[in-house]
Amino acid sequence: MKLLTLNFLTCARKTCKSLPAAFPLHPREAELEQVETDMNAALIKNILPRLEWDAMKTVTTELGLPNLPAETPAPEDLATADGEPSQTLKDLHVLLMDTAVVSGKLVCGNCGHEYAVKEGIANFLLPSHMV
Repeated sequence: MKLLTLNFLTCARKTCKSLPAAFPLHPREAELEQVETDMNAALIKNILPRLEWDAMKTVTTELGLPNLPAETPAPEDLATADGEPSQTLKDLHVLLMDTAVVSGKLVCGNCGHEYAVKEGIANFLLPSHMV
C-alpha cells in the first residue's frame, strides 16, 4: 500500500467515521518497501492540493521518514528555472509513489482498532460485533 493511500483512509467503524481522531490511521510495526517508479510530475502536482498535508506529516513522522515542509509546497516550488523537476518534487514522488507499507498495522486514533496489513494489502473487514 503506497503511502499516498494512507491520506485517503479512515476507520471503517460507523462510530468513528465522523470523528477527527479517526483520521489518519496510524501505522504501527510497519515494514516499508521502496519500489522505484517513473516520475510523473503532473500526477504529483494534481494530487498535492487534495492531500491532507497535516495528516501526511503525521504519518511520515510516525514512520521515521524525513520531515515534510510545514506547508504544502507551492506549484512553483516543484520545478527549477529550466523546467526540470525540483528536489522537492523528487522527494515527494519517492515518498508518495515509491514508498509502500508491506506489512504491519494501521491503528485508529479514536477507537484503537488495528487493521492488519499483509503483503501490502490492508484488511478493513470488521468483526460483526463492530459493524
